Amino acid sequence: MTAHTAYSVDLRRMDAFSAVELYALLKLRVDVFVVEQACAYPELDGEDADALHLRLLINAETAAYARILPATHAGPRIGRVLVSPNQRGKRLGEAVMREAIRACEAHFPGQPISLSAQSHLERFYHSLGFAPISAEYVEDGIPHINMRRAAGLSPNTVPDQGALAS
Repeated sequence: MTAHTAYSVDLRRMDAFSAVELYALLKLRVDVFVVEQACAYPELDGEDADALHLRLLINAETAAYARILPATHAGPRIGRVLVSPNQRGKRLGEAVMREAIRACEAHFPGQPISLSAQSHLERFYHSLGFAPISAEYVEDGIPHINMRRAAGLSPNTVPDQGALAS
């Protein structure tokens, strides 16, 4: 286990970013999701304007990121979760997810939180209270599974496998 990494949390809508900040954020997303994962798909999907963008900053640089889509009938949805390649190995994936869960609970109280997880990360998301709600499917050439975290779940509670499948 590594030592705790100090970071600051930045949560804002797209129109609150400067052009330089937005460019750096979108470049990081493309570098991770399109280039690193060798996955040609439309990263700029039209969802960013309505989303909350959560960044963990270390020395004013984005170390980790998650996008929170606004609540629908199924509650808010966390996506585009990443850790900057030069910040990996510091447990920032867990940190950014915990901050994203807190943001969802603050902005969308009493609602479940959904996400589409790459299948190899199912255990990681389960450790944060998410349970599978779909069978595995392939999206953009990568196996995924839909998961949900129940509303009001204690931050340290892990549901039984399939507890949220209904």
